[in-house]
Amino acid sequence: MASSDLEQICSYINEKISNIKTCLSLRNCGQEPTLKTILNKIGDEIMVVNELLNKLELEIQYQEQTTNTLKELCASLEEDYKDVEHLKENIPPHLPPVTVTQNFATVSDLDPEEPVKGEEPGATKKKLPKEQRNIKEMPFITSEEFNGIPAYMKSRLTYCQINDVIKEINKVVVSKYKILHQPKKSTMSSVARNLYHRFLDEETKDTKGHYFIVEADIKGFTALKADKRLHVILNILRHCRRLSEVRGGGLTRYVVT
Repeated sequence: MASSDLEQICSYINEKISNIKTCLSLRNCGQEPTLKTILNKIGDEIMVVNELLNKLELEIQYQEQTTNTLKELCASLEEDYKDVEHLKENIPPHLPPVTVTQNFATVSDLDPEEPVKGEEPGATKKKLPKEQRNIKEMPFITSEEFNGIPAYMKSRLTYCQINDVIKEINKVVVSKYKILHQPKKSTMSSVARNLYHRFLDEETKDTKGHYFIVEADIKGFTALKADKRLHVILNILRHCRRLSEVRGGGLTRYVVT
C-alpha cells in the first residue's frame, strides 16, 4: 500500500472521530439548563430558515416557468417579425383603393330640443360642377381573378403587367374626362379644345353616362403601344369585366364597367 493511501485513510478516520466527539459534546450541552434555551432558539431559527428555503425553491420553479414562457414568446415574436419583414419586402405594387364609408347621423345623435328639419317641397339636390365630379377608375385585378384567367388567354403575361396597363388606362380616363369636365366657356388651349370636340364626337347613345376611351386616347396620353400585347390585355380586362366594347363609326370604344 502506498504511503499516500495510508495518509488518506488516517485523515478520514480522524475526521470521523472528530465528528463523533463534536456530537457527544453537543449532546452533553443539551443536558445543561443554561445552554438548552439557546439550543431551542437555534432550532426555531433552523425551522424558519427551512421555510424560507421552501419558499425560495417555489419561487425558483415559478421563475423557471416564466423564463420558459418568455423564451416561447420570444421565438413566436421572431417568427412574426420575419413574416412582417417578408410582407414588407413583397408588398404588391398594385393595391385596391381604400373605400371611405360616410357616417350618417342617427336619431340618437341629434339634439332632442332641436326640431328636425325636413326637406322643403320642390327642393332639388344640387349637382356638383363638372370639374369637381369624381372620375371613375378601373379597379386592379386581384390575385384570385388573375388565377382564374384561362392560360391560353394570359399566355406569359404576369399579374403586375396587367395591373400596370390598368394603371395607364386609368391615367388616360382621368386625363380625358378632366378636359371634358371643364366648362365650355373656360380658357382651354387649342390642343385641349380640339380634344374636347373629338371626345364629344366619339360619344354615342350607348356610351352616354359611361366613361370610355379609344385607341387614340391611349396613344395620346400614355407611352403604351397599341400592339398585339395590349389587345391581349384588353381582352383579359373584358374577361374580368373591367371593360366592355362598344363598336360603331369605325371606332372601338372601351367602356369602364
